[in-house]
Amino acid sequence: MTRKSFIKKSLLATAGLSLFYSWQIEPFMLEFVKQDLPIKNLPSNLHNKILMQISDLHVGNRFDWNYLIDSFKQAKAYKPDFVVYTGDFVCWEDNPEQFEQLKTVMKEAVHGKLGTTAILGNHDYGAEWREEYVADEVSKILTASKIQVLRDEKVNLSGLNIYGFEELWGTNFHPEKLTKTINPEEANLVLCHNPDVCDLDVWNNYQGWILSGHTHGGQCKPPFLPPLILPVKNRKYTYGIFDLKDGRMLYINRALGHSYQVRFNCRPEITLFTLKSI
Repeated sequence: MTRKSFIKKSLLATAGLSLFYSWQIEPFMLEFVKQDLPIKNLPSNLHNKILMQISDLHVGNRFDWNYLIDSFKQAKAYKPDFVVYTGDFVCWEDNPEQFEQLKTVMKEAVHGKLGTTAILGNHDYGAEWREEYVADEVSKILTASKIQVLRDEKVNLSGLNIYGFEELWGTNFHPEKLTKTINPEEANLVLCHNPDVCDLDVWNNYQGWILSGHTHGGQCKPPFLPPLILPVKNRKYTYGIFDLKDGRMLYINRALGHSYQVRFNCRPEITLFTLKSI
């Protein structure tokens, strides 16, 4: 074998292995990310409690959704006190079969000992994010699964106020009405699927944490470079923690599911926050 032939075959083998890894291995390499979550006015009895964030399941036919059930079973071992789901439960394909698939997956849903809440994402609004019946049906399935869906609503769980925004790309986005009701003297947390909302004038001087999803971290990230594809206007919103410099802190989850079954240098994630009093 000549040197040139050896190099060519080596490059082809490397490319083949990389493709196989990105398609069949990393999409199922779930990572449990641990992160402190300091919250002002947090009741002392909630200090060190665990809040789990699960985002972007994308139940459908683009990958084997039994992986989601297996992931839920792993997550239950952490026995979270709170669980929040931050949208995109389905990857809508204009097929009512997806409702049945979602019902099957959510039979194994992870619940918090002190409460479980959810918000909707753009895919939960069906085709072109404009089919309200899809959002309503997804909400019914979640409610039947003992998950409280927040659609520009607030819930108080053992002294922690959780505010859930409606979806930016959906048909009911009016969070400024909700943020007007936030009391800064209480313990507050906001759930917002699309992090682009952080740049809109809807916050009414809210200060505190925002938990988002939507980006999937780009799913494929070249080493030392930003993701090539992100479904946001503000391309700094990739994944992880962002200090918004005005009293707000943002965390973007990399997603448990996938738009398509491919990931590279961006593993699927479930986040385990430890609540901290400050």
